[in-house]
Amino acid sequence: MTAVMIGIGGLDAAKDPGASVKTMALGSCVSLVILDRQTHAVGMAHIALPESKIDETKAKALPGYFADTALPALLARMAQLGCNKDGKGFIVKLAGGSNVMDPSNTFNIGKRNVLALKKALWKYGMGVVAEDVGGDISRTVEVFVDSGMLAITTPARGTWEI
Repeated sequence: MTAVMIGIGGLDAAKDPGASVKTMALGSCVSLVILDRQTHAVGMAHIALPESKIDETKAKALPGYFADTALPALLARMAQLGCNKDGKGFIVKLAGGSNVMDPSNTFNIGKRNVLALKKALWKYGMGVVAEDVGGDISRTVEVFVDSGMLAITTPARGTWEI
């Protein structure tokens, strides 16, 4: 089985049988996962911050880094695999958005990431069908092409699916 690894700010997609797309160490970062029912392609972005306006140069180099640039870039990548580029008919799942390093909730980056992603999805007429967000845990996320199943793993709680 081939796993496409996504780093912070990265995004990619796969549709080969037996493949998966995976990212690790989601704290306040959020994994945006898109599944296309027609092509069986799966895509993922590892989003670190909500708004690209703080660093437009970085947003051009790593569009997956920001919630507002990740969705259009991921849709474009999935279109390269034959998916509908407007996002219609896709299944969307989110994971991450924890509060692992900000106990006083000074910045609320995780929560802000989730809200910014939902706003971006809304602009495309897309909504989230499943999510595992918030809390104070770090997550590893992997989505499988064959089943569309999204597995979340943490050291303390094991593995579960959404």
